[in-house]
Amino acid sequence: MHVSHLSLADFRSYARAEVPLDPGVTAFVGPNGQGKTNLVEAIGYLATLGSHRVSSDAPLVRMGAERAVIRAAVTQGERQQLVELELNPGRANRARINRSSQVRPRDVLGIVRTVLFAPEDLALVKGDPGERRRFLDELVTARSPRMAAVRSDYERVLKQRNTLLKSAAMARRHGGRSMDMSTLDVWDQHLARTGAELLAHRLDLLATLLPLADKAYEQLAPGGGPLGVAYKSSAGEQVDGGGARTREALYEVLLGALGEVRKQEIERGVTLVGPHRDDVLLRLGELPAKGYASHGESWSYALALRLASYELLRSEGSEPVLILDDVFAELDARRRERLAELVAPGEQVLVTAAVDDDVPGVLVGTRFAVSGGEVTRL
Repeated sequence: MHVSHLSLADFRSYARAEVPLDPGVTAFVGPNGQGKTNLVEAIGYLATLGSHRVSSDAPLVRMGAERAVIRAAVTQGERQQLVELELNPGRANRARINRSSQVRPRDVLGIVRTVLFAPEDLALVKGDPGERRRFLDELVTARSPRMAAVRSDYERVLKQRNTLLKSAAMARRHGGRSMDMSTLDVWDQHLARTGAELLAHRLDLLATLLPLADKAYEQLAPGGGPLGVAYKSSAGEQVDGGGARTREALYEVLLGALGEVRKQEIERGVTLVGPHRDDVLLRLGELPAKGYASHGESWSYALALRLASYELLRSEGSEPVLILDDVFAELDARRRERLAELVAPGEQVLVTAAVDDDVPGVLVGTRFAVSGGEVTRL
């Protein structure tokens, strides 16, 4: 699978952009701040319905414009599809496939699949739990696009449950009449049911991903492993290496944990148990990676997770587009060459770099110069 054409309207710094793309390696080269990352960010948005740089859509719309449009022609074998997203901050986004009538934005998931390497990936190892949860959930959805609906349902239930808990907490603090909390039992069941589905997919993913990540780390930094993971659940279940659990068993665990913390939840006005509060503990050798791994080791760990994601998606379906956003400048010469050798055979590899010298020689292909919002093929 590869993107054969990218069109942008009022996206980030681009009033308009038309970029034809080829299979193989394509490098966007130009000084920082000229719009290189904006191009690959747009492709990544089509794959995940989110940006790897910001948490909301508003910054993605060009200053002064009301909306932004991302459109891409996607080729998979003999099949071609045109996918389009219209970003409307403060209102519902809109989507079209093959210029047909509107579909839901999440219906485009799976048409474009990407694995994106970026400087922000260091947060997978050094950052907060939310970074690792996002990594898992985006990969879960890439493997199974229907999980976008499960994630959406979970967020909706969580929001409703938190609203009820917050109202109860405020009533208690102000000495008002106690609220009827009988509906909380219903929300507990909904949260446990959707949470169990999401948790089961996360655990299955980790179990499959770990050996691939361990292999990738050995390729990037020979003799530096092994890697280890442990899923730390807010329900009190810590599963070393992502061991499998049945959905029904996970439902019972979550439901029981919610019952145990109900008093504290009512006091604090927030849901304390569920996948939204879980974490993944990463180990390098016998030590936690966070706080113990060096900068180079942390980079290699993050890259290994992305390479493992690529291998997993490739083994389960069409090959994803590999995006390397200003990554090579962050690596020492040895890691730079090893990474380049590993990704060079990809069906489509998109690279951004400030100067040509940052693109390893093995990544031979198309070059675009990006300057002042203009994208010029060299």
